[in-house]
Amino acid sequence: MLCKRSSLIICGAFLFVAWNAILIFVLLGRSPIGQGGKGMQGEPGYEEGQRGKEKGNVIQELMRVINAFESELESQNKILLQIQKHKALWEEHKNGDTAVKSKSDVEEPAPVVIPILVIACNRVTVKRCLDKLLEYRPSAERYPIIVSQDCGHSETASVIASYGSQLTHIKQPDLSDISVPVAHKKFQGYYKISRHYHWALNQVFSSFSYSSAIIVEDDLEVAPDFFEYFTALYPVLKSDPTLWCVSAWNDNGREGFVDPGKSNLLYRTDFFPGLGWMLLKELWLELEPKWPASFWDDWMRHPDQRKDRSCIRPEISRTLTFGRKGVSLGQFYDKYLRFIKLNTEFVPFTKLDLSYLEQKKYDEYFEKEVYSAPIVAVEDLKSGKLSGPGPFRVQYSSPESFKALARNLGVMDDLKSGVPRAGYRGVVSFLLRGRRIYIAPPVGWNRYDPSWS
Repeated sequence: MLCKRSSLIICGAFLFVAWNAILIFVLLGRSPIGQGGKGMQGEPGYEEGQRGKEKGNVIQELMRVINAFESELESQNKILLQIQKHKALWEEHKNGDTAVKSKSDVEEPAPVVIPILVIACNRVTVKRCLDKLLEYRPSAERYPIIVSQDCGHSETASVIASYGSQLTHIKQPDLSDISVPVAHKKFQGYYKISRHYHWALNQVFSSFSYSSAIIVEDDLEVAPDFFEYFTALYPVLKSDPTLWCVSAWNDNGREGFVDPGKSNLLYRTDFFPGLGWMLLKELWLELEPKWPASFWDDWMRHPDQRKDRSCIRPEISRTLTFGRKGVSLGQFYDKYLRFIKLNTEFVPFTKLDLSYLEQKKYDEYFEKEVYSAPIVAVEDLKSGKLSGPGPFRVQYSSPESFKALARNLGVMDDLKSGVPRAGYRGVVSFLLRGRRIYIAPPVGWNRYDPSWS
């Protein structure tokens, strides 16, 4: 409206000036009207002088009118500018809340996209895994599901395809057998798994160009707060160079060995847990050139890969494995894995203060907590004669003494590159008969011994 009014004023000014210019030319060229008169009117030169006088009067009058018009035009322009200024202020006042919100929206970074990579092969029960992922997924845009299938199993492929656009189905193109050492002939499956992981992770980070990924195998069921857990820990992983993964798994997370009242409790661990874990693209770029031909998870646990970095793990697992049969032929499943407690309580991790996981802060508290606990004998722990709520500490000094303690107390006893499962700085934490127990090395521990394997 204001622009239209400005155009009309300018056009009017132009027409006014043009009209008066024409009028000047007409008047300057017009002869005086009238008949001869008395006195000087009849004298030579009078008519010419009179004409010049009239021309001067006309020009003078015209200049006066033009000056008046310019003054009015300037006044109108000032009014127009004031109207525009007040209109802008009014619009700002009227849309003040909206403007603030829009500014906030612009400044707020876009939510990070974290894909879920499901490693599948020949289990039609992958449906159980996918159903839970889709049930608990808060956003298809923020958490795209990519199912990477090896093995070429048609029934499994049909199950995956039945989900349509809810996920992306990719297939490992190389299904050939792998030449392995004679002594490893029975481990052909581990070689194929490692090859599949390498190909699938390259797809996620190179072909799809994602900056992070959560890896889930086809025999895992996820907890209701699975996505909340990883969403909250993504910035922790991103900002802390002493971490290299976030895992949903607690190796000693069996019923009775975890505190059901502390489903929000998280730990640092030096043991790579796997079984539902998140990594960043930067880590993959570091690992990919030297990716192993087989046994990729144990390779990850070696000091050359870990480089003294830790993972985050929960008190109560956010994944549960239901795959008894696989390349491991049920190793640990019947004794440990099938008893793992899956969290059922939704924890709003994104609203919690997780700064206690920073290494310096965590180490100070952790060492004080562990080494201020009194040392007790295994027999006293098992008999239930100890008084007090705990925590209590049992001490080991060799791989043999660790294994003996772990077996007696019912936790997993194997060591990988000297690191016990779920361990941090050599300490394994768990619950026994409602009391917190620490299996710990002596005071002054400073490094793992890879020969303890």
